[in-house]
Amino acid sequence: MSTTAEQQIDVSERDLAEVPAVEVIATLAVHLMTAAAVQLGLGEPDEHGNAPEKDLDEARKLITALAGLVTAAAPEIGSQHALPLRDGLRTLQLAFREASAVADAPGQGPGEKLTGPVG
Repeated sequence: MSTTAEQQIDVSERDLAEVPAVEVIATLAVHLMTAAAVQLGLGEPDEHGNAPEKDLDEARKLITALAGLVTAAAPEIGSQHALPLRDGLRTLQLAFREASAVADAPGQGPGEKLTGPVG
C-alpha cells in the first residue's frame, strides 16, 4: 500500500474514532432502510414515470439484517434512539408483506424471527 493510501486510512480511522457509536449504528440502519425501500420498489419513478423494479429476495435480506442490527443495538443505544429505528423497521416489514404476492406465515416474514410477528 502506498504512503498516500496509508495516510488516507489513518485520517479515516481518526475521523471515525470521533463519531459516537450511536451515530454509526443509526447511519448504518438508515442505509439498510433506504436500500430495503428501494428493493421494495418504494424509490422514485424513473424519467418515464415507471415505478422502480422490486426485488423481494434482496429486500428480505436487507430487512433481516436491519432487524438484527436494531435488536442487538437497542439495549446499548437506549430507547430514544432505538424507537425510531424500530418504527422504520416495522414499516419496511409491513411494506414487504404488502409487496409479496404470497404472504409469509406470521413470524416468518423478514426479520420477524428477531422482532416477533408484524401484522
